[in-house]
Amino acid sequence: MNLLIHQDCTHPIISVAVLYHVGSKDEDKGKKGFAHFFEHLMFEGTKNVKRGEFFKYIASNGGQNNAYTNHDQTYYYELLPSNKLDLALWLESERMFHAQVNQISIETQKKVVKEENSMRVKNIPYAKTISEIIPSLLFKKHPYRYPIIGFEKDINSSTEKDFLDFYDTYYVPNNATIAISGDLNINEAINLVHKYFDFIPKEMKNMDIKKKIIEQPIKEEIYSLIKDENVQIPAVFLSYRVPEMNHYDSYVLEMIHYILLLGESSRIVQNVVNSKQLASYVGPLSETMEEYGIFTIYGLPNPRVSLDELTSEFDQEIEKLKNQELTEYELEKYKNIIEKNLISENNSMNKINSKLLHYHVYFDDINLINTDIENYKKISVDDIKRIANQYLDKNSRVRLYNVPKFYK
Repeated sequence: MNLLIHQDCTHPIISVAVLYHVGSKDEDKGKKGFAHFFEHLMFEGTKNVKRGEFFKYIASNGGQNNAYTNHDQTYYYELLPSNKLDLALWLESERMFHAQVNQISIETQKKVVKEENSMRVKNIPYAKTISEIIPSLLFKKHPYRYPIIGFEKDINSSTEKDFLDFYDTYYVPNNATIAISGDLNINEAINLVHKYFDFIPKEMKNMDIKKKIIEQPIKEEIYSLIKDENVQIPAVFLSYRVPEMNHYDSYVLEMIHYILLLGESSRIVQNVVNSKQLASYVGPLSETMEEYGIFTIYGLPNPRVSLDELTSEFDQEIEKLKNQELTEYELEKYKNIIEKNLISENNSMNKINSKLLHYHVYFDDINLINTDIENYKKISVDDIKRIANQYLDKNSRVRLYNVPKFYK
């Protein structure tokens, strides 16, 4: 198990986070949704923590805790007063070693996950399009094509043994990295980690090393029209399959998102929304993942503006970026915005932990928390034009129109 420690005695708080390197992409056929299901199941209780008491332990000691799942990882964290490090590590040790993966807990969380699916996907406009339909069109073979929340039928048909096998495989020390940041004594922190984790078996069980699944290039635009009873305003989504998060081109694509869509002075907001008033809202949807990424531009047209017309306007702005000179001033402006954002993130112990874990697991370089800004600073005007031409091609994208059920 890897341990990352950052000492900062500015405020009397500590943050503890554990990243398990298992997400929806690691799930087997017929087990879609297991990683997300375990995010919930791991709060059910343990041998020594009664059901429902994880949150009580944290709240009664003046803290916060939560978790999330994505395609590549499951992440748990606690934020507490600095004299409660012992408590946080004990709870995470209990989660890793003594979780109650039994029928009572499983049935309880089935109801919770079903309700979450109804609230966050089934009844939210555009949610199914973003989380399920677009990925399934961009990826034909890779498990990124499946939604993180999975499928109810897979969860409902799985047995207690299926869940126990998943737990024994992935919730083990050598598939986990712990980060501790805040007002702490480093030696004491290390000793506490030894106290709570040394006795846990070290090896992952029954897990084959999975090779990256290679997708064939998209050579012709994939068009889809989705009618949805939850949608009141039609929307256009232009989605492109792009490289993995630690590829240099991902930095350039993030910068392109800023240039096109982020802020009142960004090109699409300024020209399409404010000047021509063709859209009520536009935005980016970016997913940078371990093995691929998704780059999306979406917008809601104003009344009497067709989806084709809005798509044409988006394409015009993309073509300008490809073919017309981007000024150094414009590029420098967005570099400064990104630098400000990176610096402000380091004011949060939780965010520092998140970044340390991210850089360690996916880049094998925790010092990027200090130097990653240099990857943005070295982006050139030529880089922007090259990457825009390479990836933002009409023939290698998904164009999806998400419209009301009775749309004509």
